[in-house]
Formats: sequence, C-alpha cells, structure tokens
Amino acid sequence: MKKTPDFTRDEALALLKEYNKEEFHLLHAFTVEGVMRYFARALGYGDEEDFWGLAGLLHDLDFELYPDEHCVKVQEILAEKGGGPELVRAVASHGYGLSGSVFKPEHEMEKILYATDELTGLIWACAILRPSKSVQDLELKSVKKKFKTLNFAAGCSRETIEAGAAMLGWDLDRLISETILAMRSCAS
Repeated sequence: MKKTPDFTRDEALALLKEYNKEEFHLLHAFTVEGVMRYFARALGYGDEEDFWGLAGLLHDLDFELYPDEHCVKVQEILAEKGGGPELVRAVASHGYGLSGSVFKPEHEMEKILYATDELTGLIWACAILRPSKSVQDLELKSVKKKFKTLNFAAGCSRETIEAGAAMLGWDLDRLISETILAMRSCAS
C-alpha cells in the first residue's frame, strides 16, 4: 500500500514551528527530513518520498515541549491535527526502546528513521570538528573512530544505531556510509 502524506510540507513545517522554537531542533528536523527523502529514493520508495520526508520532519515534534513524554505526546498531537495512523506510528516508532513508544519499527521506512535519527547527530558532531565544518568531505573512518569514543556526542545512543542497523539487516559501515551520503544530499 502506497503511503501518502497527511499534510503538505508547508502545513507540517507550520506544525513543527508551533511546537519547536530552538534552532537546533529545527535544523535536526530538516536534516532528518532530507535523510528520509534520500533513503526513500535510494531504496525504491520514490513514490512515498513526501511521506518519508514528513515523518522525518515531524519525528521530534513533541521533544522540545514534552521531553518526558517524547514519542507519546506526538501521537496525540498528530491525531488531533489530522495525522493518519501510518504517520503517527512511523513518528512514534523512532523512539522504540528509548521512550514511551509502544511501536516497534516494522516497515523499512520506520527502521530507517529509527536507525538514522541518532546517527545524524553523531555525524554532524563529527563534521563540525573538520576544518570544512561540512559532511561533504567527511569519511566513514572518521565517524567510526568517533563512534568508538563513547564520551564524544554522548547523547547519541550507539546501541540504538547498532540496533537500527541490525533491524535493517545492514552492517554498521553500510548504515554510516549511506547516512553520510544522505546528509550530503541535503546539507544545504
């Protein structure tokens, strides 16, 4: 079944900005949106690219105002605003095992969101240390080195990243390499 978006991007962006004011949270949402769009195209779900992108854009909708209810409160908000069950499930499932989410990622899109959410933070942390401050010249080996340094970007759960790779049936190198490429595609 083809997944179609419940909101236009402009509607989703207005909703995101209603609940998020901090630049960091907005930039993270844009990054994950771009990463999700990249993976939709790369994995053969191009006809669902808008849906994947909206799930990425809205995935942390509730985090800034309701950090203790993250992935729970968003279900209520999205349902009240007209989000369908597929979008609600996709957004909530990215917090599986970390928050009050009861949804285990099952669809490939949900697994990508789960696997890349934390990873994008780690990759950005690696990128800003480079002279270029960019993902454009960031390589796998640099990220893997920092991945092993647990106090670097300590808020990025290595366990979640590894679990996401396993859910996808990918090794960690593939997940990191593909996510770097995804982030390059939307860095601007």
